[in-house]
Amino acid sequence: MNPWVLLTFAVATEVTATLALRASDGFKRPLFSVIVVVGYGISFWLLGLILRDLPSGVVYAVWSGFGIAIITIAGRFLFHDRLPLVAIGGIALILVGILAINLSGAGSH
Repeated sequence: MNPWVLLTFAVATEVTATLALRASDGFKRPLFSVIVVVGYGISFWLLGLILRDLPSGVVYAVWSGFGIAIITIAGRFLFHDRLPLVAIGGIALILVGILAINLSGAGSH
Protein backbone atom coordinates (compact mmCIF):
# COMPACT_ATOMS: atom_id res chain seq x y z
CA MET A 1 0.00 0.00 0.00
CA ASN A 2 1.12 3.55 -0.66
CA PRO A 3 3.13 4.84 2.35
CA TRP A 4 1.36 8.21 2.22
CA VAL A 5 -2.00 6.48 2.59
CA LEU A 6 -0.60 4.49 5.52
CA LEU A 7 0.68 7.74 7.02
CA THR A 8 -2.82 9.18 6.79
CA PHE A 9 -4.13 6.18 8.74
CA ALA A 10 -1.27 6.51 11.25
CA VAL A 11 -2.19 10.15 11.89
CA ALA A 12 -5.88 9.25 12.20
CA THR A 13 -5.26 6.49 14.73
CA GLU A 14 -2.85 8.66 16.74
CA VAL A 15 -5.37 11.50 16.84
CA THR A 16 -8.14 9.11 17.87
CA ALA A 17 -5.95 7.64 20.63
CA THR A 18 -4.96 11.08 21.94
CA LEU A 19 -8.54 12.32 22.03
CA ALA A 20 -9.55 9.08 23.78
CA LEU A 21 -6.75 9.68 26.29
CA ARG A 22 -8.36 12.97 27.22
CA ALA A 23 -11.80 11.34 27.36
CA SER A 24 -10.51 8.42 29.49
CA ASP A 25 -10.31 10.72 32.54
CA GLY A 26 -7.00 9.30 33.71
CA PHE A 27 -7.82 5.76 32.53
CA LYS A 28 -10.95 5.67 34.70
CA ARG A 29 -13.22 5.00 31.71
CA PRO A 30 -12.44 1.53 30.34
CA LEU A 31 -13.76 1.93 26.79
CA PHE A 32 -11.70 5.05 26.15
CA SER A 33 -8.68 3.43 27.83
CA VAL A 34 -8.86 0.51 25.39
CA ILE A 35 -9.12 2.94 22.46
CA VAL A 36 -5.96 4.68 23.71
CA VAL A 37 -3.89 1.51 23.85
CA VAL A 38 -5.19 0.05 20.58
CA GLY A 39 -4.98 3.38 18.75
CA TYR A 40 -1.39 4.10 19.72
CA GLY A 41 -0.44 0.48 18.99
CA ILE A 42 -1.86 0.65 15.48
CA SER A 43 -0.34 4.06 14.85
CA PHE A 44 3.17 2.95 15.84
CA TRP A 45 2.81 -0.29 13.86
CA LEU A 46 1.87 1.76 10.79
CA LEU A 47 4.83 4.09 11.38
CA GLY A 48 7.11 1.06 11.36
CA LEU A 49 5.74 0.03 7.97
CA ILE A 50 5.95 3.56 6.58
CA LEU A 51 9.59 3.98 7.61
CA ARG A 52 10.53 1.24 5.14
CA ASP A 53 9.73 3.65 2.30
CA LEU A 54 9.94 7.22 3.59
CA PRO A 55 12.63 9.15 5.51
CA SER A 56 12.10 9.24 9.27
CA GLY A 57 12.31 13.05 9.52
CA VAL A 58 9.56 13.54 6.97
CA VAL A 59 7.37 10.84 8.48
CA TYR A 60 7.70 12.24 11.98
CA ALA A 61 7.14 15.83 10.83
CA VAL A 62 3.94 14.90 9.02
CA TRP A 63 2.69 12.53 11.74
CA SER A 64 3.33 14.85 14.65
CA GLY A 65 2.55 18.11 12.84
CA PHE A 66 -0.81 17.05 11.48
CA GLY A 67 -1.53 15.32 14.78
CA ILE A 68 -0.90 18.55 16.70
CA ALA A 69 -3.08 20.58 14.35
CA ILE A 70 -5.99 18.15 14.28
CA ILE A 71 -5.94 17.47 18.03
CA THR A 72 -5.82 21.18 18.82
CA ILE A 73 -8.81 21.92 16.61
CA ALA A 74 -10.73 18.85 17.79
CA GLY A 75 -9.97 19.73 21.43
CA ARG A 76 -11.55 23.11 20.86
CA PHE A 77 -14.81 21.60 19.67
CA LEU A 78 -14.97 18.42 21.76
CA PHE A 79 -13.54 19.65 25.06
CA HIS A 80 -13.95 23.43 24.74
CA ASP A 81 -10.17 23.98 25.01
CA ARG A 82 -9.00 27.54 24.59
CA LEU A 83 -7.56 28.33 21.18
CA PRO A 84 -5.93 31.76 21.29
CA LEU A 85 -5.00 33.55 18.10
CA VAL A 86 -1.30 32.91 18.75
CA ALA A 87 -2.01 29.15 18.89
CA ILE A 88 -3.82 29.35 15.56
CA GLY A 89 -0.77 31.11 14.12
CA GLY A 90 1.47 28.40 15.53
CA ILE A 91 -0.61 25.68 13.91
CA ALA A 92 -0.44 27.53 10.61
CA LEU A 93 3.36 27.67 10.91
CA ILE A 94 3.50 23.92 11.61
CA LEU A 95 1.44 23.21 8.50
CA VAL A 96 3.64 25.53 6.42
CA GLY A 97 6.70 23.72 7.77
CA ILE A 98 5.29 20.33 6.74
CA LEU A 99 4.57 21.70 3.29
CA ALA A 100 8.11 23.11 3.01
CA ILE A 101 9.67 19.79 4.02
CA ASN A 102 7.65 17.93 1.41
CA LEU A 103 8.24 20.49 -1.34
CA SER A 104 11.98 20.35 -0.66
CA GLY A 105 12.09 16.82 -1.98
CA ALA A 106 12.92 15.40 1.42
CA GLY A 107 9.92 13.09 1.08
CA SER A 108 11.71 10.81 -1.35
CA HIS A 109 13.87 8.00 -0.04
